[in-house]
Amino acid sequence: MNVIEQIKASVAAAITHLYKTDISQKDILVNTTKPEFEGDYTVVLFAFVKQLKQNPEALGNSLGNYLIHQHNQLFIEFNVVKGFLNLTIHPNIWLQFLQKESNHSQYGITTTVNNKVMVEYSSPNTNKPIHLGHLRNNFLGWSIAAILEANGNEVVKTCIVNDRGIHICKSMIAWQLFANGDTPESTQTKGDNFVGSYYVKFNEAYKQEVNALIADGMQKEIAEKEAPILKATQQMLLDWEAGKPDVIELWKNMNQWVYDGFDETYKNIGTSFDKIYYESNTYLLGKDLVEKGLQKNVFYKKEDGSVWIDLTDNGLDEKIVQRRDGTSVYITQDIGLAEQRYEEYKANESIYVIGDEQNYHMKVLKLICQKLKLPGADGIYHLSYGMVELPTGKMKSREGTVVDADDIVEEMIKISKQKTEELGKVNDFTTEELNDLYRMIGLGALKFFLLRVDPKKRIIFNPEESIDFHGFTAPFIQYTHARIKSILRKNELLPLTITDAALLKLEKDLIKHLELFPAALAEAAQEHDPSKITIYIFNTAQLFNSFYAQHSIANAESEDKKQLRLHIAQLTAHVIKTGMKVLGIGVPERM
Repeated sequence: MNVIEQIKASVAAAITHLYKTDISQKDILVNTTKPEFEGDYTVVLFAFVKQLKQNPEALGNSLGNYLIHQHNQLFIEFNVVKGFLNLTIHPNIWLQFLQKESNHSQYGITTTVNNKVMVEYSSPNTNKPIHLGHLRNNFLGWSIAAILEANGNEVVKTCIVNDRGIHICKSMIAWQLFANGDTPESTQTKGDNFVGSYYVKFNEAYKQEVNALIADGMQKEIAEKEAPILKATQQMLLDWEAGKPDVIELWKNMNQWVYDGFDETYKNIGTSFDKIYYESNTYLLGKDLVEKGLQKNVFYKKEDGSVWIDLTDNGLDEKIVQRRDGTSVYITQDIGLAEQRYEEYKANESIYVIGDEQNYHMKVLKLICQKLKLPGADGIYHLSYGMVELPTGKMKSREGTVVDADDIVEEMIKISKQKTEELGKVNDFTTEELNDLYRMIGLGALKFFLLRVDPKKRIIFNPEESIDFHGFTAPFIQYTHARIKSILRKNELLPLTITDAALLKLEKDLIKHLELFPAALAEAAQEHDPSKITIYIFNTAQLFNSFYAQHSIANAESEDKKQLRLHIAQLTAHVIKTGMKVLGIGVPERM
């Protein structure tokens, strides 16, 4: 039980004793005391004034006196300011915490809570390489999975690969028309980049054909439907669905080129999955659920034979779930896959990491699953996120204006090398150590920049800004960790002796902050928001640097003070390393 939880329990017990009234601990608000007031934590009293029929000043004094008298090992002082009860914690509480946790390698990590969560992320299309926009998805998915695991959940990481449909056939047709038999091997091109280039070629050719038809007098709307290359693509999709051997063979070959490219990128950025689903295997799922839904009157059939659901009572509209020819739509496949995955893993919660352009789709998916009473339906959660843009504007795959993930990682490592060499502190590193360091800094800067913002907000990515060694960045935090490790290497760490010596303000502030690490991890998991961790770890690094600038460790006033500060430094390094780890970011021992 952390200090805030102890305060809540103590206050609840005090109210019960003094006023014969039970108050739930979750209704007691405890904040860090503002700097202008004396105290460590503040209990907000206004919520209980009316219920307890007390004025704020009297209530605060009554509670404060009781707490000091009954819990003198936890509290040593109190004061009341306009309905706020400010409490000062006994210094030994902080020292005992530090003594217990500074050598604890698992501090902050929660044991199993018997809860299984599935996280779906990445979900690429096999007509293009993974690009900058996909990176935010990957980093969000991987990190939220790691944060949930750190909170004791059993996590299954999944991916659905969109490997069929008209967009895939566009790349296939373009390859047939323009490749002259070229392959990734013959052109020495990474497979996903190779296939993606033909998706761009398709759109270039399509535009030319549409313009030519318009020039011959055809209306634009008709020309866009009658372009020969589009007609050929639509026929190829029909041939694929019919299982035409030569089309299936080409589809398998081109998809494999892309899969090989994806695997290389995933390894490069540190992404992994426990299970990968392929749309080509799942697109027929859900048809049996349509029949069940009709029998339960969840769905209804129109005169043309199409099947719909009416969600107007839920603030949405009518949604088709099966076309009149009996074929599925995307929502039908998603319902079927949700059912299949629950049967496989029995996850209590299913988190879908999907861009905010699919907000409506995800609302519909959850509602339909709930109305069908599918197990796990209530646990569906859409981790919606905003798009990533460049300073120059939006990226468009069909126009070839996206930034490939591999290229941005390479650029980040290059900038990392340049910035690190400017600092001039790595002269004694081997070439291999330098390459590892540049990669750790460059990739860490990229991940941190894309995770430090609330997922729901749009991001404009600036590579140079992300590798600032003095800003709200991973390199600043990585440098702080390396600095602490250097201090620890130069000084012998001995067992911490608890004395009644007073803690200096920055010593106490840093220990108090470190004590909140498990709560920060829990909040990030509860809110499905890795940015909570980026902010907490950045504040940790900032606070340590302020502490170290004011208080010497090697030349402390006494041996007891030296050991106290060494233990503070050790726990700080652990918290930084663990916090960055759940973000998928490494921290160097030296830099």
